[in-house]
Amino acid sequence: MHVSKHATTLITSLALLVLTLFSSVANASCDPLLEFETNKLHSQKSVNFCEQFNDKVLLVVNTASHCGYTPQFKELEGLYQKYKDQGLEIVGFPSNDFRQEYKSEEQTASVCYINYGVSFTMVSTSSVKGESKNSFYQKLTDRTGKEPGWNFSKFLISKDRKNIEYFRSATEPMDSPLEALVAQYVGRD
Repeated sequence: MHVSKHATTLITSLALLVLTLFSSVANASCDPLLEFETNKLHSQKSVNFCEQFNDKVLLVVNTASHCGYTPQFKELEGLYQKYKDQGLEIVGFPSNDFRQEYKSEEQTASVCYINYGVSFTMVSTSSVKGESKNSFYQKLTDRTGKEPGWNFSKFLISKDRKNIEYFRSATEPMDSPLEALVAQYVGRD
């Protein structure tokens, strides 16, 4: 059977239209908070929050390599390993807002991946407070009225995005009110 060039073009156009409609429906179900895309730490690969975290409990942490709280990477990784199969995702946002992060993402990546064995998502270095904060943190600030007070401030976001809890830097990830709330959030449907 021979299909004309016009018919092939029409079929291709219809297929693209259907894909566009499905994509729009999928993005419509994504909370505007997650409409954010950035590169992974020290990588050209990108992270689309709607695609990767839409149906997950999300813990967002602003990190730094030269902070007294930097050892929390170990407990954050422990928390991730304990709850990832139940729907927890953690995203680390390296930031030099408190002047404790390397200028080189390669050095930052080394601290995270080699020194602490981080396997959760780390994104490229950006600002998380003030006028120059990235758009994701701007949305967090708009919803909560809070900005990170220091490195390793934590925002725990429920799967339905209705609850966002802020935890100060000193809050340990494990055996803490943070872990108790993670357990509660991942236990919900």
